[in-house]
Amino acid sequence: MRLSDLQNKNVVNINDGRNIGNIIDVKIDQEKGSITSFVIEPNKNFRFMGRGQNTEIDWNSITKIGEDVILVKITL
Repeated sequence: MRLSDLQNKNVVNINDGRNIGNIIDVKIDQEKGSITSFVIEPNKNFRFMGRGQNTEIDWNSITKIGEDVILVKITL
């Protein structure tokens, strides 16, 4: 899977069903070569922790990467 494939998917919080936004970047652990987090550009109707800024979602918060969406479990 490529980053461009991930960027076309909506990121949805399974706790409340909200569309958080879209992936604009990833952070990678250079030693392990694995993704540590996704950087999300927030949906204009969603504000994570009161901010309209980019948000980082930890890899451990991702529950499923599907064909159309990425499901995450975060507490707001």
